Amino acid sequence: MNGFLYGAALQWKLDLRNKGVLLTYYVVPLLFFAFMGGIFTSINQEAKATLIQSMTIFGVSMGAILGAPVPLSELYGSEIKKAYKVGGIPVWASAANNFLSAFLHLLLMSLVIYLAAPLAFQAAVPKDTVAYFASLALLIAVCLSVGTALGLYFRGSSRLTMLSQLVFLPSLMLSGIMFPTELLPKALAQAGKAFPATWGFRMMTTGEGTSTALLAMSGIFALMAVLIAFRLQRLRCEK
Repeated sequence: MNGFLYGAALQWKLDLRNKGVLLTYYVVPLLFFAFMGGIFTSINQEAKATLIQSMTIFGVSMGAILGAPVPLSELYGSEIKKAYKVGGIPVWASAANNFLSAFLHLLLMSLVIYLAAPLAFQAAVPKDTVAYFASLALLIAVCLSVGTALGLYFRGSSRLTMLSQLVFLPSLMLSGIMFPTELLPKALAQAGKAFPATWGFRMMTTGEGTSTALLAMSGIFALMAVLIAFRLQRLRCEK
């Protein structure tokens, strides 16, 4: 257990030194929040009611899908994993450390938005704080499961970037954080339900359909867990 916690702490420090990961965990999400928060609230005063949720979902989706896969792709796509095997370190340890480190980074970024939005843009604070952060934790975990699968399956940086963008952009545009999903064609609105951001936004704003959202999020997480376990098993068997 101590070894796992040490590995997670080490990964946290490595993430802070990785400029590419740091950009997707903190810099871009917070700059987007600072820039778009003012635009959203000046164009539509009603945006203040969901500004915290929408900006948080943007940041979490970016960090989990564009940032978290990068260290995994670099590690499992290099000869470093052989050193792990020689040292008797389980093949899943790095993925778990990266997951935990990314979770804490994204939670911290979300907390910054939660505290800054009411002061900077008079955004409405979620009424049920416990339910909000429980939904946020679930969203981060599910998004990171998607990012972990991407990092394990795609080793080349160009391929990983392309596939990550193909997941991130529809997740952003079809979730309802940019504009109401009622404005989308029915087919696209249905397609948006395949992404955790859509269900996370519903849970964190209206609180309606929580059981359906939980079921959908659990289904996505379970599917990603199966894919991750299968890939880690294949990596363990590689020479």
